[in-house]
Amino acid sequence: MSWTRCSCCPLVVKSRRPTLDLEVERNSVNRFSFRLYLLYRVLNPSHVHLNVFRFSLQDAHLPNLSLSAVHADSGATLPLPFRPPAFLLMSMPLVLCSSLPHKNVTPALFWQFVLQSYSARFNFIHGNSTSQQKASLNGLLLIAGTVSYTTCAGALPQIIINRLNIRIPSVQNFFRTALPVPLSALLAFANVYTVRSEETDTGIKVYDSNGNQVGFSKAAGVKAVRETALSRAVMFGTTAAFPNLLALLFRKRVPQGSALKAILLRNMGCLFALGLMIPISFSLYPQLGTIKREMVEEELRTAAADGQLYYHRGL
Repeated sequence: MSWTRCSCCPLVVKSRRPTLDLEVERNSVNRFSFRLYLLYRVLNPSHVHLNVFRFSLQDAHLPNLSLSAVHADSGATLPLPFRPPAFLLMSMPLVLCSSLPHKNVTPALFWQFVLQSYSARFNFIHGNSTSQQKASLNGLLLIAGTVSYTTCAGALPQIIINRLNIRIPSVQNFFRTALPVPLSALLAFANVYTVRSEETDTGIKVYDSNGNQVGFSKAAGVKAVRETALSRAVMFGTTAAFPNLLALLFRKRVPQGSALKAILLRNMGCLFALGLMIPISFSLYPQLGTIKREMVEEELRTAAADGQLYYHRGL
């Protein structure tokens, strides 16, 4: 058993494999993946012996493959549809179908329900493992309530159009193009914040610079959930806004009567925006979060020898 300090972060990592060359890791793997890999080793020292983490120059891609298949905090294997690489493939058709100009309320509610259900499950799975260990009936009811009200709120523009029997094209365009932008960002924020609200109520595990757990912090839980919710709001808000900007730029080139070309242009813009914003959103805040000593509870401040504590933010 040996201890190794990493230059990327102040954590001291237990190394059960003396043959593991940290210099090779640092040169072969991008900084983001390497920091996640170190976080996984610190929070799950019992799993470090897995053969999947033994690699050389020829198989330096293994940390990326393993990190996409396991939870960075608990080490549990993630279901295939909820792994980060599958997020684009799973969410893209849901986002496209939910943003279409529906004629009735029923299809709008259906696609919003599927999208919000997938988002709620993804947010719960990738939350801090502290809240998942305490999963209860209250948590399940919380997820069900989140899906219910976000579904109704997401279909609100179509509900207003149908209930008020709006036929004016300019007013319809407002409810179908302008209103969904802030609404999508708000619903994405609310989805994360509500599903992971147990982390803000009970707190999450925090660690010192040596990787030792020092307790549970509600302040760290609030910070982790807020940062994750903001990153998700940026992703879905930008995805909803970009097709509108693209339509404005190309409105002179697309004839007014060509509805098929307009829908195709919006779908391509939505696909491009979501594909671009997913990696930006996931890396907007570091997975290995830090919180200053002044922000945590008084009983935890003495453990912050270097002025800050560390926690797993979630995805």
